[in-house]
Amino acid sequence: MTKHEARANFTNMADSTQDDWRILGTEFVKFTQGLPDRVLAHLKLLDGDCGGFPVDRLTHSLQTATLAHNDGRDEEYVVCALLHDIGDTLGSYNHPDIAAAILKPFVSEENHWMVEKHGIFQGYYFFHHVGMNRDMREAFRDHPHFARTEEFCARFDGPAFDAKAEHRPLAFFEPMVRGVFAQPKKSIYTAVAAR
Repeated sequence: MTKHEARANFTNMADSTQDDWRILGTEFVKFTQGLPDRVLAHLKLLDGDCGGFPVDRLTHSLQTATLAHNDGRDEEYVVCALLHDIGDTLGSYNHPDIAAAILKPFVSEENHWMVEKHGIFQGYYFFHHVGMNRDMREAFRDHPHFARTEEFCARFDGPAFDAKAEHRPLAFFEPMVRGVFAQPKKSIYTAVAAR
């Protein structure tokens, strides 16, 4: 907390006032401006963490985003490719859900669904090696975003474990992350963020 930061006066939210929420709204807007920095800092936690994979998780994320960028995908798609595994550090058992939750206010429904379901779709390539059903994704066969998610895993996520492959540095993607996180598209707090 900064020395001159205004603070609300309630001890129970039920007792809060409109004046309190003016203060909180102002502070909320300031705080959300730092979201891209926090996302990038959290992504950097994947650096050096291989978990047995041929490359560390940050390299995998950068390779995935590089492949998507080189294929001409738009900025939002590339950012989704970059952040698809950002949940690995806190959501070891549900990392796609974490990434999807972070991205949800800022991306299209099709990109959100792709990130949220990529773990199941990626399982097609390895679930049978660990005693799971590799065809788990078939439960979504009739979903309108099935082909998009299948393609994401086959063309960008799956091939991004090559220790010899070149990829763009995180700094290359930073302006894209800032652009995507600049303004939410859908959130119950959109009106507050627009102030």
